[in-house]
Amino acid sequence: MYILNSKQLKEADNATIKSKGITSISLMEHASILCFQWLHQRLQGQNIPIHVFCGIGNNGGDGLVIARHLLQHGYHVKCYVVNFSDKRTDEFLTNYNRLKELGEWPQIINGESDFPRVDFEDIVIDAIFGNGLTRNPKGFTKKLIQYINSTKVFSLAIDFPSGLFSDKSVNDKSTVLKAGHVLTFQTPKLAFLLPENKDYLNTWEVIDIGLDQEFIASLQPNIHYILKDDILQLYKTRNKWDHKGDLGHSLLIGGSFGKIGAISLASKAALKIGSGLVSIYLPKCGYSIVQTAIPEAMVEVDSDQVLTYFNFKTKATVIGVGPGMGTAEKTVKGFENFLKENQLPLVVDADAINILADQKELINFLPKNSILTPHPKELERLIGVWENDFDKLNKTIEFSIKHQIIVVIKGAHTVIIDKENLYVNSTGNPALATAGSGDVLTGIITGLIAQKYEPLNAAILGVYLHGKTADIAIEETGYETFTASNILDYLADAILDLFKENHTEENNASETVNEEK
Repeated sequence: MYILNSKQLKEADNATIKSKGITSISLMEHASILCFQWLHQRLQGQNIPIHVFCGIGNNGGDGLVIARHLLQHGYHVKCYVVNFSDKRTDEFLTNYNRLKELGEWPQIINGESDFPRVDFEDIVIDAIFGNGLTRNPKGFTKKLIQYINSTKVFSLAIDFPSGLFSDKSVNDKSTVLKAGHVLTFQTPKLAFLLPENKDYLNTWEVIDIGLDQEFIASLQPNIHYILKDDILQLYKTRNKWDHKGDLGHSLLIGGSFGKIGAISLASKAALKIGSGLVSIYLPKCGYSIVQTAIPEAMVEVDSDQVLTYFNFKTKATVIGVGPGMGTAEKTVKGFENFLKENQLPLVVDADAINILADQKELINFLPKNSILTPHPKELERLIGVWENDFDKLNKTIEFSIKHQIIVVIKGAHTVIIDKENLYVNSTGNPALATAGSGDVLTGIITGLIAQKYEPLNAAILGVYLHGKTADIAIEETGYETFTASNILDYLADAILDLFKENHTEENNASETVNEEK
């Protein structure tokens, strides 16, 4: 699924109106009816006071349509027009008049004295500003947003929480309405997926309003939201005649005294995802541990407690390096020599990233399309401090282009950056915030590359499956008791889930309004 910016969405609206021979009024009616139906299905006629706050643009027009249909179905509705400007769109005026024809005259809010009473038990529908907003709400509109937030009422935002920007960062947190749930049109919005905006929306889902898909594809958007259907297109089925030699040889390099667990987890993951052969290269102190814990793997050793020589003999097809490796002086020197000689595809994690960040000239020795998997702090060491999440993405794009590498930014919505293209993952939950989770991801991606997945596809598929294990597991483990080893336990379930009937995607909220309240 593509993620479109506000300009692209406007172009898609216009293209759909032209290609389908419809009016903007009819497109607005269709989109807003879908929002009404979503709410009606959950409320089933309950007599809960509903406050619909409408701006004077097209987002306000959506709110007016929703208010009209709620009234026609007997709901207890109060509709308000937030009169922050003398300008009105034609679509707003048309739906304003249609509402008046029902005998419902929206209350005009011209200042604080016009604010209605909103109670915690009520529902607020936010249709003040849409995703084209570029300036902070001010004056009484800002105070209205602050008032609604203060009530802690359940708020349903139409397309976008008012005050949140689509394509840049918020610079005044007090001007954004905090949405309990968002019904957004056609595509996810990048702003919903960035850590800096976590306080402005709880859950969200996409409402397909039927925009022209061919036109959207013609825009060649560079931001993608990865869903199950995308993963199915990447998945490689096995041939009846495949043997372990056909399925690649993964070499995992890492470990140091006290940190053998990290390289053990990565190696188990490479095996579990299907690498035909797996070898481990680590200090001697870890030899008996991994030989006992991972009998399927082959083992080579370096010096006693830290990696020093990197003189393995394994003929691998891909190398994953870094988990538990440490940054001892001998290790740094050995890693430098290894990079200068290596020609194999690389997955680089943990301390290997930290060494690259400390000696940035070594980045130039990474093979093209190497994959780096930093968590935020490791990324900061690589690219420098960023001002906000948009700046972080832009700096990482520049870094990826400059060095011709793929960067996997781990987080609640892991982002895979391949030059100008961004792939945002849809799976995963806070259960993955546990020691060793990143080591397992390194092993999964390494094992996929061993099986001849292109590096980008290996990163996308690996991140998706990694997250999906936690989505499946929490029904039995909960968040707190989930460990990195559970990722391996549920990896088969995550793969098998690809072939089950596709239900509502993970980020499409299933909570009803009553459950929220």
